[in-house]
Amino acid sequence: MNIENDLHGEFDFEQHRLKAIEQYQKIRPLFEEFAYVLKNVLTEAFNANSIKIHSIEARAKAIDSFGKKVTAQSLEQPNQPKYPHPLSDITDLAGVRVITFFPITLDLVDKIIRSEFDVIEMSDKALLLIKEEKFGYSSIHYLVRLEKNRTALLEYNRFENLIGELQVRTILQHAWAEIEHDIQYRSIDTIPSDIRRRFMSLAGMLEIADREFQAIQDEDERLRIEARQSVREGKLEKVEITPDALKAYLDNKLGPDGRMTDFSYQFTAGLLRRIGFSDFREIEECIGGYDDDHLSRILWSTRQGQITRFEYQLLAGMGENYINYHHWSKYDWFIKDRWKELDKFRQAGIEIGTYLPSAREVAEQEASADA
Repeated sequence: MNIENDLHGEFDFEQHRLKAIEQYQKIRPLFEEFAYVLKNVLTEAFNANSIKIHSIEARAKAIDSFGKKVTAQSLEQPNQPKYPHPLSDITDLAGVRVITFFPITLDLVDKIIRSEFDVIEMSDKALLLIKEEKFGYSSIHYLVRLEKNRTALLEYNRFENLIGELQVRTILQHAWAEIEHDIQYRSIDTIPSDIRRRFMSLAGMLEIADREFQAIQDEDERLRIEARQSVREGKLEKVEITPDALKAYLDNKLGPDGRMTDFSYQFTAGLLRRIGFSDFREIEECIGGYDDDHLSRILWSTRQGQITRFEYQLLAGMGENYINYHHWSKYDWFIKDRWKELDKFRQAGIEIGTYLPSAREVAEQEASADA
């Protein structure tokens, strides 16, 4: 659309807006479809590459937002529109926003975007904000088209040459973006000094928080790898009891069991800590002499699931102590069922232990001394 200036007057921004909106309303459904195509391509690629993100959203630019953008003035010529040809000049008519948990995922998302789309332009908004001395959120923006091998397909050829915008940011950067609309000041020069200091502190805190979340994730992954390695090498005294380490230990000792859920390992790790176990060396001492499959068949004549068999080992190795220190010890049904199982073990010739983890043993001794 080419709207010329009236030679004898100012540019008619309102007429420019109305004509642009009229044209955009006709093609907005196409851009809405295009946005969801971009989203679906990314979603499938993330899943195929096991990339975990917080969320991904798609949208076609709202009519009101489009109309407002159309009336923007040119910085060089304020009496002229910034977008003289709105439908081609405005590049975020179709948009997708990807929000990640951690900064490191931004690099993974970047690789996916570059492998799946024709990237026309990539810009880091953080650098732009610094250059323009504005407050805001760090965000990476891409202008992309579908690759020709995709638009050659019948279901995609109507999107040929359409441009979409992809925004990629962390969840903390997104939090800033969500509240930024309520911030009235944009230029450092116009901000009162007290508010400026608070803005700077907040920006620094968010950046530090992003780095710390990333550092925590990296450290957690390092500890998981070390724990699995220690389990494989039998260095059990070095392995702290966590759900991931428990799975590694039980897979190694009792054999893997794909039926087990993450919650099952979380629950059981919490139980072990509550009972007083501090590492897997103590667990090995407690259950080392008991055959999990044999205990299971004594009670059920079948081989039960991995964690159930492990619990039978704990019961046999600790005996009454397992019942007393279990967090279900206040329930009569739990006490009765465990005693029945202990009786069946004894009848089958299983010697019941009285193992007590060192932490629990110390606590018992201190309690006796106080009494």
